[in-house]
Amino acid sequence: MLADRITKFGLRLRLGEDVEVTNPEFDERFHQYWTAYWEKMCRHGVTKEMARIEMRRRLTLIGATMLRMGDADGMICGTVSGYADHLRYVDQMIGKRPGAATYAAMNILLLPEQTLALVDTHVNDDPTAEQIAEFTIAAADQMRRLNVIPKVALLSRSNFGSGSSESGSKMQKALELIRAQQPDLEVDGEMHGDCALNEALRLKILPSSTLKGAANLLVCPNVDSGNIAYNLLKTAAGGNVAVGPFLLGANAPVHILTTSATVRRIVNMTALTVVEANDPRYEDLQKKLL
Repeated sequence: MLADRITKFGLRLRLGEDVEVTNPEFDERFHQYWTAYWEKMCRHGVTKEMARIEMRRRLTLIGATMLRMGDADGMICGTVSGYADHLRYVDQMIGKRPGAATYAAMNILLLPEQTLALVDTHVNDDPTAEQIAEFTIAAADQMRRLNVIPKVALLSRSNFGSGSSESGSKMQKALELIRAQQPDLEVDGEMHGDCALNEALRLKILPSSTLKGAANLLVCPNVDSGNIAYNLLKTAAGGNVAVGPFLLGANAPVHILTTSATVRRIVNMTALTVVEANDPRYEDLQKKLL
């Protein structure tokens, strides 16, 4: 079936030479995989039989286990089922990178006039100020790896103290934490979305703002606002402008896409994952996971 599709679409791929195909029904490594999963999760309610069944039917679990066992260098998943389902298997078998306490998802939109990144779009329902600070710094670091200088706006319905909203107070605290941990990062908040993108309006309200020009990394106070803003902007711009989601905080080159991912986005994220897999940060990946 795969060979027929490769021929149909004119792809320059040779099975067994350019790409390795794993079939859990016949792969001799299957016993190692389900055993590794059971050993990792046996004190979390997973029996041997459950481990065998899950390892046959959960493709993300298979991929995450291959990463853990050193049989793969990176993973793209998520085009079927919900984001949280895939993240659960990533967390179980790969976990967070050293020093990370939370995961988050960042999406990038290639708009006609500018490039915008939004975080967090898929993971944290109501993150704390500490979590926001952590994934803001992680998102800024990811943008730098893509050769984009981050300019960060912490969003809220409060505008530089104009309201008494819970999100405003949370973003103010997050700003303090970010500045303490990464003083060179250009960041300000809390602010409205229009102030984030319109420097003239922002400076009219707060001339002393440390953010210059238009922000290109928008940090949302909860996952609802992040996901809604991302999908509205993506659709209004024509749909095929998105890159991501980038999974932040994982201890491996892993990215969880969504059911709306286009072929272009899958190809782009695969290429970025390959680049990431060659990053020196992951040289000792297998040693850390086993």
